[in-house]
Amino acid sequence: MPLPVIWFDFGGVLSPPQHELFAGYERRTGIGPGQLQEAFRVVSRESGEHAMAALETGRTTEAAWGRRIAAALAGAGVDLSRARWESFGEQWFAGVRADPAMLRAVSAVRTAGHRVGVLSNNVREWEPYWRRMIEPAGPLDFVVDSSVVGLRKPQPEIYRLAEAVARAEPADCVLVDDLAANCAAARTAGWRAVDFRSAGQGLPELGELLGLPGLAASCLASPEPEPGTGSDAGTEAESLP
Repeated sequence: MPLPVIWFDFGGVLSPPQHELFAGYERRTGIGPGQLQEAFRVVSRESGEHAMAALETGRTTEAAWGRRIAAALAGAGVDLSRARWESFGEQWFAGVRADPAMLRAVSAVRTAGHRVGVLSNNVREWEPYWRRMIEPAGPLDFVVDSSVVGLRKPQPEIYRLAEAVARAEPADCVLVDDLAANCAAARTAGWRAVDFRSAGQGLPELGELLGLPGLAASCLASPEPEPGTGSDAGTEAESLP
Protein backbone atom coordinates (compact mmCIF):
# COMPACT_ATOMS: atom_id res chain seq x y z
CA MET A 1 0.00 0.00 0.00
CA PRO A 2 1.51 3.37 -0.98
CA LEU A 3 2.35 5.94 1.65
CA PRO A 4 -0.16 8.82 1.71
CA VAL A 5 0.50 12.03 -0.18
CA ILE A 6 0.55 14.95 2.27
CA TRP A 7 -0.97 18.18 0.97
CA PHE A 8 -0.16 21.28 3.01
CA ASP A 9 -2.15 24.50 2.80
CA PHE A 10 0.01 27.61 2.62
CA GLY A 11 -1.90 30.46 4.30
CA GLY A 12 -2.36 29.77 8.01
CA VAL A 13 -0.40 26.49 7.92
CA LEU A 14 3.01 27.07 6.37
CA SER A 15 2.66 30.84 6.76
CA PRO A 16 2.33 32.50 10.16
CA PRO A 17 -1.22 32.46 11.55
CA GLN A 18 -3.71 34.88 10.07
CA HIS A 19 -3.93 37.18 13.08
CA GLU A 20 -0.18 37.81 12.88
CA LEU A 21 -0.36 38.63 9.18
CA PHE A 22 -3.21 41.09 9.72
CA ALA A 23 -1.30 42.69 12.59
CA GLY A 24 1.79 43.06 10.43
CA TYR A 25 -0.23 44.65 7.65
CA GLU A 26 -1.69 47.12 10.15
CA ARG A 27 1.80 48.11 11.27
CA ARG A 28 2.83 48.79 7.69
CA THR A 29 -0.31 50.57 6.48
CA GLY A 30 -2.32 51.69 9.51
CA ILE A 31 -5.31 49.65 8.26
CA GLY A 32 -6.67 47.45 11.02
CA PRO A 33 -7.89 43.85 10.71
CA GLY A 34 -11.49 44.83 11.35
CA GLN A 35 -11.40 47.54 8.70
CA LEU A 36 -9.87 45.21 6.12
CA GLN A 37 -12.27 42.38 6.86
CA GLU A 38 -15.24 44.74 6.61
CA ALA A 39 -13.98 45.79 3.18
CA PHE A 40 -13.85 42.10 2.23
CA ARG A 41 -17.47 41.74 3.34
CA VAL A 42 -18.49 44.73 1.21
CA VAL A 43 -16.78 43.29 -1.85
CA SER A 44 -18.31 39.88 -1.12
CA ARG A 45 -21.82 41.36 -0.98
CA GLU A 46 -21.24 43.27 -4.21
CA SER A 47 -19.83 40.28 -6.09
CA GLY A 48 -22.06 37.58 -4.64
CA GLU A 49 -19.08 35.38 -3.80
CA HIS A 50 -16.15 35.22 -1.40
CA ALA A 51 -14.12 38.44 -1.64
CA MET A 52 -11.02 36.49 -2.67
CA ALA A 53 -12.73 34.07 -5.07
CA ALA A 54 -12.13 35.88 -8.36
CA LEU A 55 -8.55 36.71 -7.43
CA GLU A 56 -7.78 33.20 -6.21
CA THR A 57 -9.14 31.59 -9.37
CA GLY A 58 -7.34 33.92 -11.77
CA ARG A 59 -10.49 35.69 -12.95
CA THR A 60 -9.20 39.11 -11.94
CA THR A 61 -5.82 40.70 -11.34
CA GLU A 62 -4.24 41.82 -8.10
CA ALA A 63 -4.46 45.44 -9.27
CA ALA A 64 -8.18 45.27 -10.12
CA TRP A 65 -8.98 43.44 -6.87
CA GLY A 66 -6.94 45.95 -4.89
CA ARG A 67 -8.90 48.85 -6.37
CA ARG A 68 -12.17 47.24 -5.24
CA ILE A 69 -10.89 46.74 -1.70
CA ALA A 70 -9.55 50.30 -1.66
CA ALA A 71 -12.91 51.67 -2.80
CA ALA A 72 -14.69 49.79 0.00
CA LEU A 73 -12.23 51.13 2.57
CA ALA A 74 -12.43 54.69 1.23
CA GLY A 75 -16.21 54.50 1.46
CA ALA A 76 -15.78 53.80 5.17
CA GLY A 77 -13.46 56.79 5.60
CA VAL A 78 -10.28 54.75 6.12
CA ASP A 79 -6.93 56.49 5.52
CA LEU A 80 -5.32 54.75 2.53
CA SER A 81 -2.21 56.91 2.23
CA ARG A 82 0.26 54.22 3.31
CA ALA A 83 -1.26 51.33 1.34
CA ARG A 84 -0.22 50.22 -2.14
CA TRP A 85 -3.34 48.62 -3.54
CA GLU A 86 -2.02 47.56 -6.92
CA SER A 87 0.76 45.60 -5.22
CA PHE A 88 -1.08 44.44 -2.10
CA GLY A 89 0.87 41.19 -1.82
CA GLU A 90 4.20 42.97 -1.64
CA GLN A 91 3.08 44.83 1.49
CA TRP A 92 1.19 41.87 2.93
CA PHE A 93 4.23 39.59 2.81
CA ALA A 94 6.94 42.20 3.56
CA GLY A 95 9.32 40.76 6.15
CA VAL A 96 7.16 37.68 6.73
CA ARG A 97 8.77 34.29 7.31
CA ALA A 98 7.10 30.92 7.13
CA ASP A 99 6.60 28.92 10.32
CA PRO A 100 9.97 27.17 10.85
CA ALA A 101 8.38 24.20 12.62
CA MET A 102 6.08 23.59 9.65
CA LEU A 103 8.92 23.91 7.17
CA ARG A 104 10.78 21.25 9.13
CA ALA A 105 7.63 19.13 9.07
CA VAL A 106 7.41 19.26 5.28
CA SER A 107 11.02 18.16 5.04
CA ALA A 108 10.64 15.45 7.70
CA VAL A 109 7.53 13.96 6.13
CA ARG A 110 9.25 13.81 2.76
CA THR A 111 12.34 12.22 4.31
CA ALA A 112 10.02 9.58 5.81
CA GLY A 113 9.04 8.60 2.28
CA HIS A 114 5.84 10.54 1.74
CA ARG A 115 5.31 12.67 -1.33
CA VAL A 116 4.42 16.22 -0.34
CA GLY A 117 2.57 19.03 -2.05
CA VAL A 118 1.03 22.44 -1.51
CA LEU A 119 -2.71 22.66 -2.17
CA SER A 120 -3.54 26.31 -1.70
CA ASN A 121 -6.05 29.02 -2.49
CA ASN A 122 -3.53 31.52 -3.71
CA VAL A 123 -2.91 34.49 -6.00
CA ARG A 124 -0.93 34.39 -9.21
CA GLU A 125 0.94 37.63 -8.52
CA TRP A 126 1.89 36.48 -5.01
CA GLU A 127 3.73 33.32 -6.08
CA PRO A 128 7.24 34.84 -5.76
CA TYR A 129 6.54 35.75 -2.13
CA TRP A 130 5.20 32.42 -0.90
CA ARG A 131 7.70 30.41 -2.94
CA ARG A 132 10.52 32.34 -1.28
CA MET A 133 9.03 31.76 2.16
CA ILE A 134 8.77 27.97 1.85
CA GLU A 135 12.01 27.40 -0.05
CA PRO A 136 13.88 26.28 3.12
CA ALA A 137 11.56 23.24 3.34
CA GLY A 138 13.22 21.79 0.26
CA PRO A 139 11.66 20.50 -2.94
CA LEU A 140 7.95 19.81 -3.29
CA ASP A 141 6.57 16.95 -5.32
CA PHE A 142 3.41 18.79 -6.33
CA VAL A 143 1.80 22.23 -6.28
CA VAL A 144 -1.88 22.81 -6.98
CA ASP A 145 -2.42 26.58 -6.95
CA SER A 146 -6.01 27.77 -7.22
CA SER A 147 -5.07 30.83 -9.28
CA VAL A 148 -3.41 28.61 -11.88
CA VAL A 149 -6.02 25.84 -12.10
CA GLY A 150 -9.13 28.07 -11.79
CA LEU A 151 -10.57 26.11 -8.85
CA ARG A 152 -10.40 26.78 -5.13
CA LYS A 153 -11.04 24.89 -1.94
CA PRO A 154 -13.58 23.76 -0.88
CA GLN A 155 -14.79 23.03 -4.44
CA PRO A 156 -14.85 19.23 -4.87
CA GLU A 157 -13.16 19.48 -8.25
CA ILE A 158 -9.89 20.78 -6.81
CA TYR A 159 -9.49 17.62 -4.70
CA ARG A 160 -10.11 15.45 -7.75
CA LEU A 161 -7.52 17.47 -9.65
CA ALA A 162 -4.96 17.08 -6.85
CA GLU A 163 -5.51 13.31 -6.91
CA ALA A 164 -4.91 13.26 -10.65
CA VAL A 165 -1.76 15.37 -10.33
CA ALA A 166 -0.36 13.01 -7.70
CA ARG A 167 -1.79 9.88 -9.35
CA ALA A 168 -3.16 8.96 -5.94
CA GLU A 169 -6.41 7.49 -4.71
CA PRO A 170 -8.57 9.63 -2.40
CA ALA A 171 -7.78 7.37 0.56
CA ASP A 172 -4.08 8.01 -0.05
CA CYS A 173 -4.35 11.81 0.29
CA VAL A 174 -4.07 13.84 3.51
CA LEU A 175 -4.84 17.56 3.75
CA VAL A 176 -3.41 19.81 6.45
CA ASP A 177 -5.54 22.99 6.41
CA ASP A 178 -6.58 25.70 8.85
CA LEU A 179 -10.11 26.15 7.47
CA ALA A 180 -12.75 23.69 8.66
CA ALA A 181 -14.71 23.92 5.40
CA ASN A 182 -11.68 22.82 3.40
CA CYS A 183 -11.02 19.87 5.70
CA ALA A 184 -14.69 18.86 5.60
CA ALA A 185 -14.69 18.95 1.80
CA ALA A 186 -11.52 16.84 1.75
CA ARG A 187 -13.14 14.22 3.97
CA THR A 188 -16.23 14.22 1.78
CA ALA A 189 -13.91 13.54 -1.16
CA GLY A 190 -12.53 10.50 0.66
CA TRP A 191 -9.36 12.11 1.98
CA ARG A 192 -8.11 12.31 5.53
CA ALA A 193 -7.51 15.74 7.02
CA VAL A 194 -5.86 17.52 9.91
CA ASP A 195 -7.79 20.58 11.12
CA PHE A 196 -4.79 22.80 11.74
CA ARG A 197 -4.85 25.46 14.47
CA SER A 198 -1.17 25.64 15.38
CA ALA A 199 2.02 23.65 14.92
CA GLY A 200 1.78 22.55 18.54
CA GLN A 201 -1.64 21.01 17.91
CA GLY A 202 -1.41 20.01 14.25
CA LEU A 203 1.95 18.24 14.20
CA PRO A 204 1.09 15.67 16.90
CA GLU A 205 -2.13 14.90 15.02
CA LEU A 206 -0.30 14.57 11.71
CA GLY A 207 2.39 12.41 13.30
CA GLU A 208 -0.24 10.10 14.81
CA LEU A 209 -2.08 9.83 11.50
CA LEU A 210 1.13 8.94 9.64
CA GLY A 211 2.63 6.69 12.30
CA LEU A 212 5.48 9.14 12.92
CA PRO A 213 5.35 9.59 16.71
CA GLY A 214 8.50 11.72 16.85
CA LEU A 215 7.39 14.21 14.20
CA ALA A 216 6.10 16.93 16.53
CA ALA A 217 9.00 16.74 18.97
CA SER A 218 11.62 16.90 16.24
CA CYS A 219 9.98 19.82 14.43
CA LEU A 220 8.93 21.89 17.43
CA ALA A 221 12.20 21.63 19.36
CA SER A 222 14.22 24.50 17.94
CA PRO A 223 16.00 27.63 19.15
CA GLU A 224 14.73 29.54 16.13
CA PRO A 225 12.34 32.47 16.79
CA GLU A 226 8.65 32.00 16.23
CA PRO A 227 7.25 33.17 12.88
CA GLY A 228 6.08 36.72 12.74
CA THR A 229 8.53 38.02 15.36
CA GLY A 230 10.78 40.67 13.95
CA SER A 231 10.44 44.22 12.80
CA ASP A 232 8.10 43.55 9.91
CA ALA A 233 6.23 40.39 10.64
CA GLY A 234 3.16 39.44 9.13
CA THR A 235 -0.94 36.24 8.23
CA GLU A 236 -4.82 34.79 6.69
CA ALA A 237 -8.46 35.59 7.92
CA GLU A 238 -11.30 36.30 5.44
CA SER A 239 -9.08 34.43 4.27
CA LEU A 240 -5.89 35.54 2.66
CA PRO A 241 -3.16 33.15 1.50
